[in-house]
Amino acid sequence: MKRVLFLFSLFLASCAALQAAPSPASTASAPRAIKGEENPYTPLLEDVNLKQDGVIITSASLSERYDLTPIRAELHLLGSMPSVCSELRIKVNPPDQQYQVMVEVYSVSSLKLNCENVFQQFKVSILLGEYSPGQYTIWVNDNLAGTLASY
Repeated sequence: MKRVLFLFSLFLASCAALQAAPSPASTASAPRAIKGEENPYTPLLEDVNLKQDGVIITSASLSERYDLTPIRAELHLLGSMPSVCSELRIKVNPPDQQYQVMVEVYSVSSLKLNCENVFQQFKVSILLGEYSPGQYTIWVNDNLAGTLASY
């Protein structure tokens, strides 16, 4: 009887070992920019020789461009720079692991020019490019501008 019980236990143990190994869970891919868009306000290498100033952002919003394939988001900015000699710079950073896209908006001006501190207003729109699937939040100078869903 002990021998039958031992063989039965051995049989059960071998059956348990034959169970299919659990399949690895599918993981979401890391957020990334698939394709960037042309940005006329991209920071330039020569900017290291210029004075960097802040800007005042009055409005930052997103809209979807259905006329483009694939559909992409467009960032609309309204604000002002500190002088008439200022040039606008917009740096769109790649998304981080929390699906946040940080956009830095600032201005630069020459140290050699003597400009009056008269605010210069700007109203610009830039395309944000294509992103891997996910729900992204777009931040402009640490303020939430909106959300973007990429499929």
